[in-house]
Amino acid sequence: MAVITISRQFGAGGITLGKMIAEELGYIFADNRIIQLVAEAANVSQGWVESVEKEAGTKLSRAISKIVAQKWLDRILADERGYLDEKLYLDYLVVIISQMAEEGNVVILGRGSQYILNDHPDAFHVLLVNSFENRVKFMMEHYDLTRSKAMNLVTNEDRRRTSLYKRLGKQDYDNPQLYHAVLNMSRLSLEKAKDIVLEMVKEKAN
Repeated sequence: MAVITISRQFGAGGITLGKMIAEELGYIFADNRIIQLVAEAANVSQGWVESVEKEAGTKLSRAISKIVAQKWLDRILADERGYLDEKLYLDYLVVIISQMAEEGNVVILGRGSQYILNDHPDAFHVLLVNSFENRVKFMMEHYDLTRSKAMNLVTNEDRRRTSLYKRLGKQDYDNPQLYHAVLNMSRLSLEKAKDIVLEMVKEKAN
C-alpha cells in the first residue's frame, strides 16, 4: 500500500522513471490522471485544468483573479462546480492527492505531492536532479525535439515549477531533507534509479 512521489527538475526523467516504477510494482502512475480527477471534481474540461496549471502563480493568473467580479464568483461557486481558478485548483489538488495516497499503490508525479504527503507513513519521496544541459539533451532524445525547442521547454517548465511552489508557500522544494532519496540522473541510468527506488520500497515492506 505504498505511495511514491517523484519530484524532479524538468527533463530529469520523472515521467519515464515513474512509469517504469509503476509498471514494475503494478501501481497506478498518476500524472494526467490527476488532471482528469480535478476536471471531474470541478466539472470543467481537462484543457481548463491544464491552463490553470500552466498559469499558476503568474502575473496573468493574479490579474485575472482581480478582474473577475466577486459576486459572479460567489454565484458560480455556490455548489463549487463548473468553475476552476488557481485557488480552487490547489484545494482540489490537496484532496485528490491525499485520497490517492490513502488508496495506496500509486506513483504520483510532482504537483507538490512531497509536501501534501509529507507526514504520510507509507509515502516515499524521491527527487530527480540533473544539469540544464543534460535535461535539454534528455528532452531532445526522448521527445524528438530540436535543441531550441527543448531549451525553451526546459526553461519555461523550470519557471512554472517555481511559480507553483510559490503558490503553495514553498521555496525549499529542492532541499534534500524533504526526500527519502535524491537521485542525480547525470550519474545514474534510469534502470539503476528504478532499482534504487524499488529496493527502498521493498525494504520497508519486509
